Amino acid sequence: MTRRAALLIGAALLGLHFAAAAFSQMPLTPMKIRYYNKVATYLEPYSAQNWMLFAPDPLSENRGILARAQCRDGSVTSFYDVTAKYIAAAQSSRFFPSRMSRLVTGNMQQLSGSDAVLARLRESERAKNKTELPLMPHEKTSQQEALRFVSRYSLTQLPASTCGDGSPPEQVQVRMYIQTLPPWSERHDPAAEGQVDAYDMEWMKAGDLL
Repeated sequence: MTRRAALLIGAALLGLHFAAAAFSQMPLTPMKIRYYNKVATYLEPYSAQNWMLFAPDPLSENRGILARAQCRDGSVTSFYDVTAKYIAAAQSSRFFPSRMSRLVTGNMQQLSGSDAVLARLRESERAKNKTELPLMPHEKTSQQEALRFVSRYSLTQLPASTCGDGSPPEQVQVRMYIQTLPPWSERHDPAAEGQVDAYDMEWMKAGDLL
């Protein structure tokens, strides 16, 4: 009886997990707008779902974040690469890679992405020189939560000696970069170069992130 009960409970939990994953990928509906944030809180960052694995146009860019701090004396530090060491750790172990980098990449997609249907609609409006649909409330909430997460994460990753006097940073700012790689047709061209775009986020008070 104990084994049967454990199997039933495990199956129920697994079913709820797959139901949440399926819900996150369903088309945009009033129900999705209402409950998506709650489902995303459960799934992200380790179980977030998307269709990029099966897409006809696979990912062709590198993403990462830099962070800098404002110290108590008002000075601003240089940018520190927050993601590089964890990406290197993931690439160094193909069988049991570190998942720390996913803490950043999942939230970066929230910062720069939106619902696929809304993204196609805005792209169509841009092509027709029409006024773009503004961000929906759930998109604004999702992006603000992602910004708070990457800012808090960056604050914990900055070196202890970031501020020369040993005091903790007063504020932190995140810079997100997106490096578009050369097209596949130019993969053998050593002169081919990609494009790097950088986006500076708003300063966040360290006290509000703790």
